Amino acid sequence: MTSIVVKLGLLSLLVLFLGANGRVGPANHTALYVADGGPFVRASGIHFAVNRKSLFLNGFNAYWMMYMASDPSTRDKVSSAIEQAAKSGMNVARTWAFADGGSKALQTSPGSYNEEVFRGLDFVISEAKKHGVYLILSLVNNWDDFGGRKQYVQWARDHGQSLSSDDDFFTNPVVKGFYKNHVKAVLTRINSFTRVAYKDESNIFSWELMNEPRCQSDPSGKWLQDWVSEMATYVKSIDSNHMLEVGLEGFYGQTVPGKAQQINPNGWLMGSDFISNNQVPQVDFATIHMYPEQWLSGSREQEQAAFVDKWVQAHIQDSKSILQKPMIIAEFGKSSKSQGYSLEKRDSYFGKIYNAVYVSSRDGGACVGGLFWQLLARGMSNMGDGYEVVLEDSPSTASLIAVQSSKMSSI
Repeated sequence: MTSIVVKLGLLSLLVLFLGANGRVGPANHTALYVADGGPFVRASGIHFAVNRKSLFLNGFNAYWMMYMASDPSTRDKVSSAIEQAAKSGMNVARTWAFADGGSKALQTSPGSYNEEVFRGLDFVISEAKKHGVYLILSLVNNWDDFGGRKQYVQWARDHGQSLSSDDDFFTNPVVKGFYKNHVKAVLTRINSFTRVAYKDESNIFSWELMNEPRCQSDPSGKWLQDWVSEMATYVKSIDSNHMLEVGLEGFYGQTVPGKAQQINPNGWLMGSDFISNNQVPQVDFATIHMYPEQWLSGSREQEQAAFVDKWVQAHIQDSKSILQKPMIIAEFGKSSKSQGYSLEKRDSYFGKIYNAVYVSSRDGGACVGGLFWQLLARGMSNMGDGYEVVLEDSPSTASLIAVQSSKMSSI
C-alpha cells in the first residue's frame, strides 16, 4: 500500500480443509511433476505446487491482525475475519510481521521485542492454520507506518551513525544488521500456541522482504538491487523451507530500456526494478500492486481502466517470458473515497481483476492469484481506509469473492 495515511496503513485451486488430525490438506487435483517440498508450497515454473499438487491463490490483505491479536479483548476480530474468509473459499492472507518502535511495537528497539505482541503474531499463524489459510508475512515497511525504514535509520542515528536519508536503509551496514537481526528473530520464533518454529510452519506461504520497497535516491536501482540480493540470500540461509518475494509494486527500472517510460504510471522511476529484483535466484515469485486512483490521480476513469489492463498484462507476460516465475496481484482495491465511487463500481473492478487472474490461470499464464486490500471484521470501522471490505456487510462483493474461489477451483 502507498501509505496507511491513504489506507490505514497464487494448475488448479487447492481447496483446503482442516482434517481430523488438525493439519492442512489439499483436495485431489492433477499432480504436477515437481520436486516434492512436502507440506511447503513451492514455485514450479510459473505456477505453485504443494505435496505435488497444483495450487492457485485467492485471498486478502489484513495488515492489522498481529496488532488486534496482541490484545485478548480484540483477538476475536482476527478469528472472525479468517473464518469468514475461509467460508468464502479464500486460502491466503498477507499481513505484517513487523511493528517497529512507537505505540504497540513488536520490536521496541533493535533486537528487543514485546512478547505480548509477538504472541499476537503467534495467534494469527495458529488461527490461520486452523482454518486452512496460508500466510504471506512481510518483514518491514517502506513507509513510516508501524516504524518502517525511517525507524531503522533513526535507530542507527541513535547508535552514532551519520545518515542523511531514509534511503540509507538500503546501504548502511548498521541498519542492514538491525534488519537481519529482525529477520532472524521472526524466522526462528517458536510459536507459543503451536510450539513450531516459524521457519518450520507449513501454513506460512512465503516471506516478503519489504512492503513496497522504493529507493528514489538511486533511480538506477543499484542500491535496492544489492539490498534484495543480500537480504534474500540471508533469509534463505536461515529458512530453506519457505518461498520468498520482494514485496514490489511492479515498477519497471532500467533493465529493459524504455519499459519504465512505456508502462510505469507517469513514467516514474522508483529505484525498484520488476525485472532485475525478481531475477535474484532466491526470489521465488513476483508481485504487483495496483492503485490507479492514486498513481493517476486526476485522470479519467477510462484512462485508469486502460492503465490497469496494460499494467496487469505486461507483468503477466514478463513474468512468463523473462522471469519464468509465478506472479500474484498482491494488492488491489477500490476506495470509497475516490470520486464517483459506488458499490457497483467496486464490484465491477473486483470482477475485472478476478477475470484477469482466472483467465491467466486457466490458460497457463503466470498470474496465479489475487489478494484484495483490505479485509476487516465487523466493529473495526476505526481502521477503515476506504478500501475496506466487511464480508458480512457486503454481500455482493462477498459473492464475487466466493465465485472467484469456485471458478479457480474448477480449473
